[in-house]
Amino acid sequence: MNSTSSASSPTTHTRTTDRFDAGLGVLRQVAGTDRPEILDSLADIAPDLGRMAVEFGYGDVYSRPGLPLRERQLATVAALAALGNAAPQLRFHIDGALNVGCTAQEVVEVLVHASVYAGFPAALNGLAVAREAFAARPDLAHTPEASAPEGDRFERGDAALTRIDGSAGEHVIASLRDIAPDLGRYIVEYAFGDIYSRPGLDLRTRELATVAMCAALGTAAPQLKVHVHGLLNVGGTRTEVVEVLTQIAVYAGFPAALNAIAAAREVFAERDEAA
Repeated sequence: MNSTSSASSPTTHTRTTDRFDAGLGVLRQVAGTDRPEILDSLADIAPDLGRMAVEFGYGDVYSRPGLPLRERQLATVAALAALGNAAPQLRFHIDGALNVGCTAQEVVEVLVHASVYAGFPAALNGLAVAREAFAARPDLAHTPEASAPEGDRFERGDAALTRIDGSAGEHVIASLRDIAPDLGRYIVEYAFGDIYSRPGLDLRTRELATVAMCAALGTAAPQLKVHVHGLLNVGGTRTEVVEVLTQIAVYAGFPAALNAIAAAREVFAERDEAA
């Protein structure tokens, strides 16, 4: 948006209007209403922020090709759950995920998955928000069933770790043997044997959620690299990696997105060199 030349303002205004209209169209799908609340909730204090949220968040970012809207919503739920500091926005995006075709079980699985990367408090708080969202939809059919995969937890987790993260994951476990071998065992048994082995989300979607969580947290660059590798290993594309990380700019800020993109660049270079 160019503010240096008054002569260009009609064109700039047209571009802004196009961005707003495109963003409003996507936001209406997510919000499930023709008049999303953000348009009025900021009118008395920061109307420009409401407009920019529509133009940038939805007109620029959500309207990008490369990642379907339902997967964008699951990535957003994952990022907000990991951050743990935006319950109203998490509620909005849980509702949004349901509005664009995600199932209640998929939402629950993303939040259970957060226990690995953001801790049990983040997962529990996220599930409390989801419970409120589900209760507000009396027509929503969600009957959870306890799921306990069969077999040895470590063997199951080790097989999943190898399939998903390959040598990158194995290096993480190996790096703990001289100082905290039990922590390595817990990673294999809980993260991969218990969580990654659960039904409800395929491995690609789990890795999309993991990349979103690690990027949003901004404190786990080595683990983010492992899971960028993992996403690519289970069928994700480089475009999808970049799209998830670009979207993080909306929810965790540009520094988090830039740092995550730098980590992804290293992963892409490593894979190119090994090819």
